[in-house]
Amino acid sequence: MNCSNADRKLEHIEISLKEDVEGPLTTWLECVHLIHNAVPELNISEVDTSVTFLGKKLSAPLIISGMTGGAPSTEKINAELAKVVEALGLGLGVGSQRSAIECEHLKHTFNVVRSYAPKSLVIANIGIYEFIKYDLGMIEKVVNMVEADALAVHLNVVQELTQPEGSHDFRGFLNKLKEVSRVLPVPIIIKEVGFGLSKDVASVIGGAGVNYFDVAGAGGTNWAKIELLRARRKGDRIKEYMALELLRWGIPTAASIVEVRTALPSAGIIASGGIRGALDVVKSIRLGADVAGMALPILKAYYRGELMEYLRGLINSIKAILLLTGSRNVNELKTKPVVIYDPLRTWIIQRNLKVIM
Repeated sequence: MNCSNADRKLEHIEISLKEDVEGPLTTWLECVHLIHNAVPELNISEVDTSVTFLGKKLSAPLIISGMTGGAPSTEKINAELAKVVEALGLGLGVGSQRSAIECEHLKHTFNVVRSYAPKSLVIANIGIYEFIKYDLGMIEKVVNMVEADALAVHLNVVQELTQPEGSHDFRGFLNKLKEVSRVLPVPIIIKEVGFGLSKDVASVIGGAGVNYFDVAGAGGTNWAKIELLRARRKGDRIKEYMALELLRWGIPTAASIVEVRTALPSAGIIASGGIRGALDVVKSIRLGADVAGMALPILKAYYRGELMEYLRGLINSIKAILLLTGSRNVNELKTKPVVIYDPLRTWIIQRNLKVIM
């Protein structure tokens, strides 16, 4: 089979590390202000950052979002990520597994994760186009490859449209989702990849039997920008100009969290897309997310050789911010006062969204 997808994965990593791949939109988390409690009456040892998500207890509301696998040497990255989440009690997603389905010799770049993280929350990953195309047996193969607790189906429509090798036909997804969600032995997570989810889409997806979402809103890594840079390298001027036109497309992460929570009050929500630190994690949860997902800062910490230190500092900072809001745990945080200002405030009003204030 054609394994050129593996080369593309390495190119994505290289561009993400060397180029400016974020923005120009922001997450709008800067429009969310938590209220400092100068007299919290708490000992930091009393503060509990743990949550339960997808049936697994996490030490903090944090998942390393799917990034890589499916190319030579990427098993080293996934192995280190797996070791760290197992040690710290976090969750881990893998990158798109298409290449390992189409080229079996690449399977080890993914299944190394379960070898090093036998007890952790692990999320498998496949794209919308492959999900439509694959039969149930192949989809189950994606899940079994990493002995996953859930399957993320990523809706990378903008990326596909701007990618020089991208797919352009996304018909049949909802019917396939209804069919697969009824019989797949693990939950499905509908995951955007940097352009956000609306309440309208969330409602339709909920009607198809899915109750887990990764909003992956605008404001973080912009896959139109990554594909623009790839198209420029390849001399594909049409795709380059298409990507340029779509750089400001998408729903900012903060708005997307509130959109999905309004549509589906009982949904499990991962906040991702431009989550760049502990304050972003805590703000996201206060807006309605259950956990937050991070990718680019984790990848950079890995390449600096500081992955464990970075994540320990991040978890400790989440705990400190909970204390500074007077919260003993994540559930208490959700009741603490918050100020929301424009443009997020106007979006919430005009879209008739709900935030517990």
